[in-house]
Amino acid sequence: MRHYKKGRKLGTDKSHTKAMKRSLVTSLFLNDRIKTIEMRAKEIRPDVDKIITWAKKGDLHSRRLAIAALGGNKELVREIFEKAAQGMWADRQGGYTRIMKLGPRKGDNAPMVVMEIITEACTPKVKAEKPAEKAAEPVVTEEVVEEVAEEAAEEATEKAAE
Repeated sequence: MRHYKKGRKLGTDKSHTKAMKRSLVTSLFLNDRIKTIEMRAKEIRPDVDKIITWAKKGDLHSRRLAIAALGGNKELVREIFEKAAQGMWADRQGGYTRIMKLGPRKGDNAPMVVMEIITEACTPKVKAEKPAEKAAEPVVTEEVVEEVAEEAAEEATEKAAE
């Protein structure tokens, strides 16, 4: 039984799955776009988001965590942290990757996708203003009602006089 084993197996044992995920994440950061199977892309998306979040933080501990996650590739980590320092993902709060479906692969019919790192700026959605909900209706006193009735009567007499 697979109790307390989170994540997909991806058809291999744990060590191979871990190595494959690390390789895919590294390839994605090197090339900004990779072509892979849909399940693999969905499985590495949290890892990519985590590394970019560390890069946005920019401190030494985050840098060391990213080096460990990418298998000791310090040059690649330096490039990622420089992009983050230049503000590449400054306005985006998560969702740093895009997965576009390509269709089934010839041969084994596996669903293929292109996964890419989003580089364009994030434009926040304009929230449509909700109509103000009617607050508790003010209590209308008799005096106000009488004043309104008098004003309406005066206007009616003025119109009749014209």
